[in-house]
Amino acid sequence: MSARLTVLLYYKYVRVDDPAALMREQRELCQSLGLRGRILIGAEGINGTVAGTESATNAYQAALHARPEFHDVVFKISHADTQPFPKLEVKVRREIVTLGAGDALDPTKDTAPHLPPAEWKRMIEQEDVVLFDVRNRYESEVGRFKGAITPPIENFRELPAILPQYQDLKDKKVLMYCTGGIRCEKASALFRQAGFKNVYQLEGGIVSYGEQVGDAHWEGDCFVFDERMTVPVGTT
Repeated sequence: MSARLTVLLYYKYVRVDDPAALMREQRELCQSLGLRGRILIGAEGINGTVAGTESATNAYQAALHARPEFHDVVFKISHADTQPFPKLEVKVRREIVTLGAGDALDPTKDTAPHLPPAEWKRMIEQEDVVLFDVRNRYESEVGRFKGAITPPIENFRELPAILPQYQDLKDKKVLMYCTGGIRCEKASALFRQAGFKNVYQLEGGIVSYGEQVGDAHWEGDCFVFDERMTVPVGTT
């Protein structure tokens, strides 16, 4: 029986001066470690998920942390019984997650405050909040926080166009979430630019919430972008 594989999910919004050079470096590193997965690199940062043996993923984390601009990257760790990726893809993109809101939106400066999972859970239980899912429709159908608003979008880039439908939430305390946190960085910046003054985002996304808190206030599973398709919330 083969050993269980480790799956890493991570991102960092930070200035990358030479995305093409970083792409080549990342491809060579992953190939040398036998990792598969998908890594997107742009001038705005890195967005990746890779899988391999425990020793290989440990070496990958150390290598990325050795670069000054990525020294504080947070890795969300899960496991799979078989390789969840068919191949390795490392690509340069204009956006590491596509929202299409223009260069005026800077997720390194305009993003909303992060709530640790325990504080997120406390606010759901003790305060008057609105939960907002910024993922795609099919992801929220697989699983969601109970009572959350789930926009009818097929792609994240559709969010700016439907934002005017939620103007009545401008004076509410909005708690925003996504799978691993990367989409909330941009979505919360978008909301703040539109005049939403009380927006927060779930630190580390659903993945970190499940790891730290479990499945409290959650229903269903969590959609993931690999061959596993879904994973339970609250287990690794």
